[in-house]
Amino acid sequence: MRLRLRKSTTFISVSLAILGLVGVSAVNMATQPAEAMNESGRLISVHDRGKETVFLTNADTLKDAFKEHGIEIDSHDAVEPGIDDKLVARDYQVNIYRARPVTVIDGSTRLKVVTPYQTAEQIIADVGISLYPEDTTSLSRSSDIVSDGAGLQLQIKRATPFMLDLYGKKTEVRTQATTIGEMLKEKGITLGENDQMSLPASSAISAGLEVRVWREGKQTVNVDEAIAFGVEQIKDADREIGYKAVQTAGVAGARTVTYEVQIVNGQEVARTEIAAIVTAQPQNQVEVIGSKSKSLGYTGGGSKSEWLAASNIPQESWGYADFMVNKESGWNPNAVNKSSGACGLAQALPCSKLGPNWSNPVVALNWMNSYATGRYGSWEKAYNFWQANRWY
Repeated sequence: MRLRLRKSTTFISVSLAILGLVGVSAVNMATQPAEAMNESGRLISVHDRGKETVFLTNADTLKDAFKEHGIEIDSHDAVEPGIDDKLVARDYQVNIYRARPVTVIDGSTRLKVVTPYQTAEQIIADVGISLYPEDTTSLSRSSDIVSDGAGLQLQIKRATPFMLDLYGKKTEVRTQATTIGEMLKEKGITLGENDQMSLPASSAISAGLEVRVWREGKQTVNVDEAIAFGVEQIKDADREIGYKAVQTAGVAGARTVTYEVQIVNGQEVARTEIAAIVTAQPQNQVEVIGSKSKSLGYTGGGSKSEWLAASNIPQESWGYADFMVNKESGWNPNAVNKSSGACGLAQALPCSKLGPNWSNPVVALNWMNSYATGRYGSWEKAYNFWQANRWY
């Protein structure tokens, strides 16, 4: 609990007298307002284990103020406001929560910690233990001083986990109840006239138990189902047969279906769809497939010298061109990269950059000449770039 400081003139005068301030008479101090007295420092009221200490300070932080006045703080203690926060106000009410030993009992596990926190929730969070909403805790004085010391004892009572199949929906739930009947009451489940359970209400709850609740006869259930997307294919005459790439990924749709279900002795014996509503339309997947026959590739023959002579590449650049074409395609006019789809002598991407005759070696060399000189300024510079980066 945070205590309020009553700024009475009598309290201020006594506080200043205790601090040993000289040069001001008790009569004069009694007539001065608290705000005026704070001009000589900030007024700090420290509440520590039921004891209040009041002093003035010009320190910038509580840490420095405590050091000035001999107030020791352990690394496990908690200070409110923060011990390193910069002091800016004229007066502060400071609470020190002293750390003390706490034994956390979680089933067969006993964990001894030192914490300044006061509630079970704060201690659990400080220790880093995970709790389920159904788990309970209790905080009390240690019952075994010899083993645990004169501290606190935090007992965790874990809820029992089990599987509940409630009208066809299976869920892992947890409970503090000891019987199935108590669990139903705890969970607010009321059975109808035609409802039945797989176990008697008096059955004990145990970890891993499976409890099934169903309704005899005809009933309706709503089920969310996915709608498969269709596939739309676009033929690309510039791609060889066997090529396929997804241009737009498909998206499955969704629908909610109402079924009439017949249950006999807890088992479904018939299911009939009686209504359905589409909640999200599927979106077709668009794929590009190659339609160009491999037999349509270049079959005109010739050598690389003949192809270079017929191209627009200057003769003084043939050496650079020879090197780079060899690296790109190995001088194969019909070369197609299986990963990227780049094609021709120059490995242009996409092939449409070369036009319908992309496998013609002279067409490919002419395009490569325009690319190398246009992008790099010359074949020599394109060659130098390739040497440095292994691509161009």
